[in-house]
Amino acid sequence: MSQVLDTSNEFIPRHIGPSEDDQKKMLAAIGAADLATLMREVVPANIHMSRELDLPGARSEADVLAEMRKIAADNQVFRNYIGQGYYGTHTPNVVLRNILENPAWYTAYTPYQPEISQGRLEAILNYQTMVADLTGLDIANASLLDEGTAAAEAMTLARRASQSPSKVFFVSQHCHPQTIEVIRTRADGLDIDVVVGDESKGVPACFGLLVQYPHSLGAVADYRALTEQVHAQGGVVACATDLLALALIEPPGHWGADIAIGSAQRFGVPFGFGGPHAGFMACKDAFKRNMPGRLVGISKDAQGNQALRLALQTREQHIRREKATSNICTAQVLLAVMSSMYALWHGPKGIKAIATRVHQSTVVLKQALAALGIKVVNETFFDTLLLETGAQTDAILKAARAARINLRSVSATQLGISLDETVTIEDLGQLLGVFASATAQAAPALTQEVNGLPGIPSSVQRKQAILSHPVFSSIQSETDMLRYLRKLADKDLALDRTMIPLGSCTMKLNATVEMIPVTWPEFAAIHPFAPAEQTRGYQTMIERLSKDLCEITGYDAISLQPNSGAQGEYAGLLAIRAYHRANGQHQRDICLIPSSAHGTNPASANMVGMEVVVVGSDAHGNVDLEDLKAKIAKVGDRLAALMVTYPSTHGVFEESITTICDLIHEAGGQVYMDGANMNAMVGVAQPGKFGSDVSHLNLHKTFCIPHGGGGPGVGPVGVRAHLAPFLPGVVNEKGVMANGMPVGPVSAAPFGSASILPIPFVYISLMGAEGLRRATEVAILSANYVARRLADYYPVLYTGRNGRVAHECILDINPIKEASGISAEDIAKRLMDYGFHAPTMSFPVAGTLMVEPTESEGLAELDRFVDAMIAIRHEIAQVESGERDKSDNVLKNAPHTAKMLLAEEWHHDYPRQQAAYPVESLRDSKYWPPVGRVDNAWGDRNLVCSCLPVEAYAEQE
Repeated sequence: MSQVLDTSNEFIPRHIGPSEDDQKKMLAAIGAADLATLMREVVPANIHMSRELDLPGARSEADVLAEMRKIAADNQVFRNYIGQGYYGTHTPNVVLRNILENPAWYTAYTPYQPEISQGRLEAILNYQTMVADLTGLDIANASLLDEGTAAAEAMTLARRASQSPSKVFFVSQHCHPQTIEVIRTRADGLDIDVVVGDESKGVPACFGLLVQYPHSLGAVADYRALTEQVHAQGGVVACATDLLALALIEPPGHWGADIAIGSAQRFGVPFGFGGPHAGFMACKDAFKRNMPGRLVGISKDAQGNQALRLALQTREQHIRREKATSNICTAQVLLAVMSSMYALWHGPKGIKAIATRVHQSTVVLKQALAALGIKVVNETFFDTLLLETGAQTDAILKAARAARINLRSVSATQLGISLDETVTIEDLGQLLGVFASATAQAAPALTQEVNGLPGIPSSVQRKQAILSHPVFSSIQSETDMLRYLRKLADKDLALDRTMIPLGSCTMKLNATVEMIPVTWPEFAAIHPFAPAEQTRGYQTMIERLSKDLCEITGYDAISLQPNSGAQGEYAGLLAIRAYHRANGQHQRDICLIPSSAHGTNPASANMVGMEVVVVGSDAHGNVDLEDLKAKIAKVGDRLAALMVTYPSTHGVFEESITTICDLIHEAGGQVYMDGANMNAMVGVAQPGKFGSDVSHLNLHKTFCIPHGGGGPGVGPVGVRAHLAPFLPGVVNEKGVMANGMPVGPVSAAPFGSASILPIPFVYISLMGAEGLRRATEVAILSANYVARRLADYYPVLYTGRNGRVAHECILDINPIKEASGISAEDIAKRLMDYGFHAPTMSFPVAGTLMVEPTESEGLAELDRFVDAMIAIRHEIAQVESGERDKSDNVLKNAPHTAKMLLAEEWHHDYPRQQAAYPVESLRDSKYWPPVGRVDNAWGDRNLVCSCLPVEAYAEQE
């Protein structure tokens, strides 16, 4: 083809920041002849790929989107009444365009740096307030992964909080089937006995129980007496519930439940073939310090102004490691934000009106079905009816499919119907027509008026107002909403404003073209339990993406089900445990983990019942081989696995990685290679070919799914052939696992967060084999460029062969702190004054900054960051020399807000201009942090995790 007409390579330079000429300048700066030479200097020869990936070549954006249209067309969008935890909803257009499709929201990182995250922290606080209000409990967290995993987390929270000596966790048979399966998977490694039964027939002695309210098949039960019974035995009561139903039914916290969990999906987030959706958890105040996941709390900044932050930071896995309450690192923040804005958009009156309309529509349908002689099993209900359809079941299902309608197939003689906010009177007429046709009757007229809440017993009707905080009544028009969303977004730093050089986080470009298919109805409007013939497009995409990821990693099989990186770790360790059990080696229960590992590694090992033994690092930051050998010998035939991150969290390719793998295999163990740093290996090295048995990938890092301010993510787990039978089980269209599966599901939906899988699929298709390799090479080049340019100012703690780093570098601030008193935190906060998000602080080594520039940042932005770091080093020198005060200087007081700098009196030992405009370029475009440095300790001592009353804001003013 003529070069003039060939557009296949156009996307690659759009993704990769430095131009060809800039790459040459960067290579010259680090003393490398070319990229191929650099890669030979960085990547050990015995793992370096000698061929290109067996993937198609690069393609143009138009070409890939055209193919995505064809794939999407193979998904059939039916009218869904399946329910089972997933319901139709209208995403408010203002939320769709200004949050889900807005890079200011979807490219932000988890708000560990609160001063530059106040906007999304406020949105999450709204979410927590919403959940706590609707559930009637004291405190709610910032989201969990989905309803099934939230239920599993509730089980482990109940065990920590319970006074009962029992090992039994009772699960109501009325819970969603997929939730029961996920609970069984989680309990297996934790010495918990799961008993599933009908609570109305009695509950055994247990440390806790889970009920569904309303039931999966519709009924609304009064659980007061059962709750009192369980509490009397020292047990904990958890309740899986529905936020929309809670607008009308008594909140769980008011009838005694200790924990409430569920999904916020029906608050404005599409089906998406199962996800991503924000799971939620609320609990009573006494449980708050044991609650899993992230928690936004209210604190104050250095000037005494209110400021938000992630609370109870000591629960983070990298501090508590195997003692962490959970392995949850981040969850579903973007979706939680959408759900909170759904509540603001509709307000308390709107939410109650929607819930009432859904319920009354269900009443109308029930009456019409009764006129056709169709028996409704459940007398009580919110939105779901269980129908006794007998011998006519198949005929009804067939008629429904012909009308492009999905009903829930419960059994050979029963069907379920769940209504939602999208249902109209015309939909009810069509639905009734299906039953009339299948039963050879004329469709009766629909009742046009319903009074009250006939399906909800008065004893469990909600008596309290909902969403009573004024924030939920603050939006009167779309103008109000637009300005509120803009106000929040303007408070934050995301990739649409600046480089985010977080080490071990890979904050690379999330190209717009990759995001576009996500909101197409053919992907967004598919129920996770829709019949397989309606999801062929998804099946095609999943099969091709799985094949591509296997080729990239060198593994033989992969599961896309885990809906976070930590879930991928958990799934990989489940596979290892099941493999050993299948070989009759149940005693293998020890996991070796290097001291430098990410904290989710030991937390995940603990979740599968493994004991963690730590392996030390040597002076160069590598796994200490002698210590490894000693630990292998010590644990003997109890060795189950080694978890190792590669390249290491110290930012280098360890030369001895194949030796490490051999040592573990010789001792009968398996090698789990954490794929957090896969951005340094795509097209360059395949872990499945050089000794690893299993890895998880972070599709929200390496393969361009955006971080969303703390989720969503996808953490697929790849394995070699011998572990393939032990990948997570997949539930069927009824949400149930087949008998005899060695491992259960780890997520509620069969393919986890399926609706965001088009993002990595499009990325791989656009880049092709050559583009993917080049991205890796430039990521490594950029890290070495930053390391070389900063080496004279900040010591680079670890380097590999030839003095090179991998895709990230660690800057040692400890000597600077000793000389000047300036800490890594001071530098991180001062970077905000320069308009940058800070690098990763004090991980994996205390007192350091870990920088990962990625391949997507251009040379101009890399230089802007380096220049800022050098300027900060000069500011530190002023403190070292005594020119500036050690406690009152631009670093200790950073970040500086406009309010601080506009104060009438200035009492600091440096000029305002230095604080505000340390480099001239900031005069053209200045980001102003909305709050000063946040007081973390004060926030934990005075823990408040929901919106303050309006009076508090008035007092502050």
